[in-house]
Amino acid sequence: MADRSKSGLEFGVLGPLQVLADGRQLVIGRKGMRGLLAMLVLEANRVVPIDEIVDSLWADDPPATARTIVHGYVSRLRRMLEQADPAGSARILTTPPGYQLSVDPWRLDFHRARQLVAGARGKPAPIRAQLLRESLGLWRGQVLTDVPGDPITTDLEELRLAAVEERIEAELELGRHLELVGELRQLVNEHPFRERLVGHMMRALYRSGQRADALDAYQRFHRRVVDELGIDPGPGLRVLHEQVLRDDPALSSPGHAEVVSVPPRPGVVVPAQLPAAASGFIGRDEELAWLDRLCDARDLTATTIAVVNGAPGIGKSELAVTWGHRRAEQFPDGLLFASFNGFAPDRDPVEPAEVLARFLHALGVPADGVPRDLDDRVGLYRSIVAKRRVLVVLDDAWDPEHVRLLLPPGAGSVVLVTSRRRLEALVVSNGARMLTLDTLSEEESVRLVDEVVGKPLSEQEPAAVRKLAELCGNLPLALRIAAAKLVFSPEWTVADLVGRLSDDDSRLRTLDLADTGVGRALAVSYRNLPPELADTFRAAGLVPGRWVSPHAIAAVCDIDLTTAAARLADLADAHLLVEQWRGGFVLHDLVRLYARELLDDQDRDGALCRLMDHYLAACDHARRLIRPVHDGLSFTGDKTTPKPATSAQALSWFDKEWPNLTALVHAGADAGLHRQVWQLVRLVHTYCVTRLVSREWRGIAEFGLTAARATHDRRGEVLILHAMHDINNRAGALRGTLEHAQLAHRIAAELGEPRYLVMTLDQLALALVAEGRVEEALNHQREAVELARRDGDALGEATVLNNLAQVEQRLGHRETAAQHQFLAMEIYHRNGDERAYAVAVNNLAELYAELGLLPEAEEHARQGVELARGGSMQFEEAFGRQVLGSVLARRGERVAAQAELAESLRLFERLGSPRAMLVRTALEALTSEV
Repeated sequence: MADRSKSGLEFGVLGPLQVLADGRQLVIGRKGMRGLLAMLVLEANRVVPIDEIVDSLWADDPPATARTIVHGYVSRLRRMLEQADPAGSARILTTPPGYQLSVDPWRLDFHRARQLVAGARGKPAPIRAQLLRESLGLWRGQVLTDVPGDPITTDLEELRLAAVEERIEAELELGRHLELVGELRQLVNEHPFRERLVGHMMRALYRSGQRADALDAYQRFHRRVVDELGIDPGPGLRVLHEQVLRDDPALSSPGHAEVVSVPPRPGVVVPAQLPAAASGFIGRDEELAWLDRLCDARDLTATTIAVVNGAPGIGKSELAVTWGHRRAEQFPDGLLFASFNGFAPDRDPVEPAEVLARFLHALGVPADGVPRDLDDRVGLYRSIVAKRRVLVVLDDAWDPEHVRLLLPPGAGSVVLVTSRRRLEALVVSNGARMLTLDTLSEEESVRLVDEVVGKPLSEQEPAAVRKLAELCGNLPLALRIAAAKLVFSPEWTVADLVGRLSDDDSRLRTLDLADTGVGRALAVSYRNLPPELADTFRAAGLVPGRWVSPHAIAAVCDIDLTTAAARLADLADAHLLVEQWRGGFVLHDLVRLYARELLDDQDRDGALCRLMDHYLAACDHARRLIRPVHDGLSFTGDKTTPKPATSAQALSWFDKEWPNLTALVHAGADAGLHRQVWQLVRLVHTYCVTRLVSREWRGIAEFGLTAARATHDRRGEVLILHAMHDINNRAGALRGTLEHAQLAHRIAAELGEPRYLVMTLDQLALALVAEGRVEEALNHQREAVELARRDGDALGEATVLNNLAQVEQRLGHRETAAQHQFLAMEIYHRNGDERAYAVAVNNLAELYAELGLLPEAEEHARQGVELARGGSMQFEEAFGRQVLGSVLARRGERVAAQAELAESLRLFERLGSPRAMLVRTALEALTSEV
């Protein structure tokens, strides 16, 4: 274990935050950075949304620049980790909607502590004690005392106390009761309500000859829990008290006396009610191991409860029954099973009284001996199983109270509950553990199809079987039905079935059999929803993108945000959708298809129109934060419209919503919402230019152009043509765009609006430059500058001047180009277009370098980099570093130049920019010189 972390980085949270590089402690810096790093370490290898980071670091009063500050912290932490360990044993990844620390868990002290505690279970007492002491030795003080934001660390405190209790138990077995009395007194004073510590102290006192003190310890604990909590001590502690009172000989031996299961007596039945396990059970290795650990670590004087929950058809019952059969020998007194039919499509729910009667019969109670009253049945059931170790599987449960009536008391029994609901009340009041099932992996899905069909289809038609699994959404029920269809119809190939499933309108009907089906399973959950949740479920199915937000639901359903969020949370509780991050709810593909089938055409069109209007307002607000606009489009939102406060927040919003926006364009086009489609395409163009998403843009641009033409909206057509040009220009792909540029200019001339003439004259000029017609291009740009000045279109003037400078630079007129570029820079700055200002600063730096003004070039390049970093402008930062690297190289500062060019290359490659090739060539040339 230790060998794995001798080199590289190690992270410690079991005390003040600590980062070690090859054993040397790093200085982390300001409190905010420590708070951020602590969150990433605690959630290692999981994404921490940036909203959670902001909330944790600043609580209810984040500054307006909170996201920018977080980006800065992340950048500095990355540099710190990279410098400390260039091999990259730990990296901070940007993974929307936030960040994650990618690291081998063995480099985390709390992970090693957990593994040592888990590894101690079941070992002989000397080994247990040693492993637990080693685990406790990893604590260096109070967890994360030096970080802000009140990180959630209660599980680590619980882990420490559990390790202490386990270590003391092992040492009691080794006869060290005298040495432990003082420590236990202090621990009980610090944690007065931990029954296990009280029990340990009673044993230590009794074995040390202090019987009266052992009884007094129990009485003091009894008074405290009755007076302060209104409850009695647990059954284990009560039994120990009775043992002390009667001087039970078992207490005198050092070993911990387990509760021995009562062997069956003549006339007493050992029930074995589990249904047959499905043959060829596939996957769920992690879930089975989780249940194994829960069973192995259970308290043998109490009942362990696990709630297995998940979506319809996910395989909850199959998992519970399979595990029960595999671990049957752990429950010598019987296996009890009952289905409550809480979500059965064609059966009435079963009442607890009926289940109790069945259980009592199975346990040997004759029919005339079963009480009529529910409370009496509960009492008899508990009395019979009180000292038996049984497994109780309660399938398809609905009500937590029903489950409580069937919980066996003590003796190390285990209860498995399956439900489509989370049944959180059992966690709160009964200490239940929660296991939520997800869909199978692709590999498991393929194996399941092969298993059901009975032959290796994945070897005969590998691509088709993978597509089949995808269309079934890796849902076990859907996969079994699809495979059964192949068994029933041997003339079908997998490709035939894939063809049927590929039609969204018929997929659910295809995944249906005479007595079961995905649609039927979903229908039961839907019918159990109250009307307002049913409305929300249908609205969620309408949203065409990958995920659904409370803002979108509020807009579609015409409700407030708080209500929308609460309803989505309730649907997640019913496992009709999944909250993958805070405020981000995802529907399984088959669930989405089912929800859409519930909407008639009129409802669907009206809701989609409201959703389009919602996103138009949201996009317009977000794009204006990225940079000022002057295209004449404006949309007013309402209280449901998300309103980021900064440019970085706006970009983050676009990053998360981009899959939804592209899907919405397609859905709007299919529904004939042409005006909203072209407007949405135009509004997202600012984001696409900034993030360089040219490939995805091309996927929706033609929809926008077609939509504008379908409505005969000439302004829309010219704006989409200009947006297409803008994206192509950014991607360096203007060759062959002259025809579009000429068309856009003709339309602008027809409209007669100066701002559109300025835009299209500049567009036409750049298209001419790409064709080599430079002098002609210059005339158009000079005309555009004069027109913008006459019309007072400052941003239009600056844009043309910036592009005019590029053309003059190409012609070798560097001084003239610098004059144009300087003026453009000044106008951008005056008008608050910080993104364009950063571009102009970098362009001017490049011109100064070409003019031999190296100090001025370096100054502007550094300014451009800082502006870009502060505004989350990756392309601008990459370009600024490219210019800065070339200037430093010319000044003989090769090491610094290499560093800037290397970072420029990394950024350009991440963006997929063709400029990466130029930077790579420059970097290789510089490296070869060195």
